[in-house]
Amino acid sequence: MQNLNLYDVLRNVTKQYPEDMVDQQVRDIPRISFNINIALHAIKDKPHTELEICDLGGGIGLFSIGCAAYGMKRTVLIDDFDDSVNHRVGASILDLHKGHGVEVISRDVVEEGIHDIAGNFDIITTFDSMEHWHHSPKNLFHEVIDKLKPGGVFVLGVPNCVNMRKRITVPLGIGKWSGMQEWYEVDKFRGHVREPDVNDLKYIARDMELVDVTIYGRNWLGYYSANQAIRFATKITDYPLRLKPSLCSDIYLVGKKA
Repeated sequence: MQNLNLYDVLRNVTKQYPEDMVDQQVRDIPRISFNINIALHAIKDKPHTELEICDLGGGIGLFSIGCAAYGMKRTVLIDDFDDSVNHRVGASILDLHKGHGVEVISRDVVEEGIHDIAGNFDIITTFDSMEHWHHSPKNLFHEVIDKLKPGGVFVLGVPNCVNMRKRITVPLGIGKWSGMQEWYEVDKFRGHVREPDVNDLKYIARDMELVDVTIYGRNWLGYYSANQAIRFATKITDYPLRLKPSLCSDIYLVGKKA
């Protein structure tokens, strides 16, 4: 995979976030670097400075701005920007992304799609977003195929509904994802609606008629856990679990348009 100075680029970008968000963005650099690199690896026959990328549901995170700061030719970010963090920090946070050349489009991407977005893309991505969607992504993903250039790459990253931790904790009655208040006490639930597994990703790949499909597994959720024991266990089990993506906390589908 292409490493170049990507880590340095991402680290420099994190320093431009509001002060109270910097530490969180710095912690996220390994994940964002991996997310960028798996896309670049799949389309390695083309310099990254010639690539046009569209990210769906990336919010105010580091991925889209990292792609732009790294020198990609065009970076488009589509999100409804309606998470609690958006209301807390305000719309001005997106000035950071726009300042690096990110084209920011605010919409419900599942409801409104991407058919009217100008141009076509070498890469279309969506990370840790699909599990929040209340409607089927089938129509959107068919539009993704239409908007990809020939040989273009689609990358889908999601939490795994049957990872190793859940297989252990759910029978013990302690595997609940979110608190009751997060769902019951808010007007609009923004949490996980349906998490997929590896077979679900393969189903999506078949429906999209993707080729050269690869499934990756990583364990970011374990590293980010507030539980020190889980973080320690993740350090020990991470690399062995990667050999079996179906057991990892985070799973990725990477495939190409035929």
